[in-house]
Amino acid sequence: MTTTNKPLNTSNKSANDALIDQLRACQNPEEILKFEKWFNSNIKSEKLYKRICQLLKSRSISRALGSKWLLTLIEDRENTINKLSVK
Repeated sequence: MTTTNKPLNTSNKSANDALIDQLRACQNPEEILKFEKWFNSNIKSEKLYKRICQLLKSRSISRALGSKWLLTLIEDRENTINKLSVK
């Protein structure tokens, strides 16, 4: 049996375009992380990393741009986990 993931709620094109513009305006990882914190606390329906994945899936953004944003988010989580780890 083949199963598929439940599709994410996609916003309208103008909302996606506004999100992409906001992310492109981020000049460094700190700005991306600051935007992620704002997005995740104000947009209750989904997390930023899920929206970025949806944008990649729909080919609304390039693989290079999406991977840059996702890598920043993942590295931040890894750093947080490493700080919390007992050595």
